[in-house]
Amino acid sequence: MTRPATLADKLWSSHVVSAAPGDPDLLYVDLHLTHEATSPQAFDGLELAGRTVRRPELTLALEDHNVPTDSPVIEDPVGRAQIGALRRNCERFGVELYSLGHQRQGIVHVVGPQLGLVQPGMTVVCGDSHTSTHGAFGALAFGIGTSDVEHVMATQCLEVRRPRTMAVEFDGSLPPGVEAKDLALALIAEIGANGAQGHMVEYRGESVRRLSMEARMTLCNMSIEAGARAGLVAPDETTYRYLAGRPYAPSGAAWDEALAHWRTLRTDPGAVFDHTVRLDVSRLTPFVTWGTNPGQAVSLGDTVPDPEDGDRFTGAQERAAARRALAYMDLTPGTPLRDVPIDVVFLGSCTNGRIEDLRSAAEVLRGRRVADSTRMLVVPGSMRVRQEAEQEGLHEVFTAAGAEWRLPGCSMCLGMNADRLAGAQRCASTSNRNYEGRQGDRTRTHLVSPQVAAATAVTGRLAAPADLL
Repeated sequence: MTRPATLADKLWSSHVVSAAPGDPDLLYVDLHLTHEATSPQAFDGLELAGRTVRRPELTLALEDHNVPTDSPVIEDPVGRAQIGALRRNCERFGVELYSLGHQRQGIVHVVGPQLGLVQPGMTVVCGDSHTSTHGAFGALAFGIGTSDVEHVMATQCLEVRRPRTMAVEFDGSLPPGVEAKDLALALIAEIGANGAQGHMVEYRGESVRRLSMEARMTLCNMSIEAGARAGLVAPDETTYRYLAGRPYAPSGAAWDEALAHWRTLRTDPGAVFDHTVRLDVSRLTPFVTWGTNPGQAVSLGDTVPDPEDGDRFTGAQERAAARRALAYMDLTPGTPLRDVPIDVVFLGSCTNGRIEDLRSAAEVLRGRRVADSTRMLVVPGSMRVRQEAEQEGLHEVFTAAGAEWRLPGCSMCLGMNADRLAGAQRCASTSNRNYEGRQGDRTRTHLVSPQVAAATAVTGRLAAPADLL
């Protein structure tokens, strides 16, 4: 009798090419996504070794990290060099590339799903840690290093040790005004920024089943911030409705065949996870980070925590980390988070740059104005998201409110392009990381949901939509 298996175990086992005790498994890769930031060295390695890309039709390249979002012209010399190298390499090795200005250009983790390239049961890799996003489809998706990128290009396989499994059970229903980003931040605050290290995490529970595909992608995207190798949601009718009719999704008899297989991709009753975490979300409120890692987060209605609070910070190392974080963030314990002023609001990234995120923020901004003291950037995750937003008139809502309507790209998520904060500016960001210097030298980042970002832009300080009523 076959032993009950978790979804993660099923996905892993179905892709093992070879395995030996004590050695990493060799996995077959169904889809390889790449971009300008991590591919140059990999392509150089292929050329030096005289190799080709083994399955170029299974690799897709996009320009996202270094592209400007205020103009289609790349002024930055470093960005121009990296993107130029990607274009030359893709032409040389026969890899499809969606360049700046292409109707399908955008952030790699936004474009892959919206084209239907990512499907349940796949293995998906990319030289970017937030590849975990694609696990929302019931795919085994994770980021890889540059040497691994070269290995996948050359062999369509990858050596990797099998992670452990973790179940995250979200009990209860999400209250109104609480988004997937709040779910992710609440979890990381509970288990810590390394709480899921070495695990493939499956998100479970009624609240997860009720999430849209775009919200599931947000949740899986942030798995990396909990230290996980990958995040997963079992495919269901929501998944199938999202995929139906997309350019690369199966159709006709192939759709029926695929659907029959996809319906088997769920954790068996009685399957045992290596670790299980339960979180009651029925009373959850919007979350915000106060420190310099995603685990340093609390409810927006709370105050800046005190590092000397022995109930909250139980060890000397944890207290020292909190002191360092508060010193960098220039925050005083006991300060209500709603009193923290914000210089810049960033709405975008592979975490919250999809059409649902823009709709959510636009509803808060409609008929209101961005505070005079605050600048707001709205950066769609792809050209398709931008086009959909403009068809719905969302761009008019943003510009009427005084926000900047931008071209697609990673933008202010990271200080790798022209969209950087200046000096010690403070930002409310819908991106995924708040590390020191992430958005520019000495900059201070508070991670928030799209609705909180919009309300914050209006008040000029951290705020929830309910604060505007």
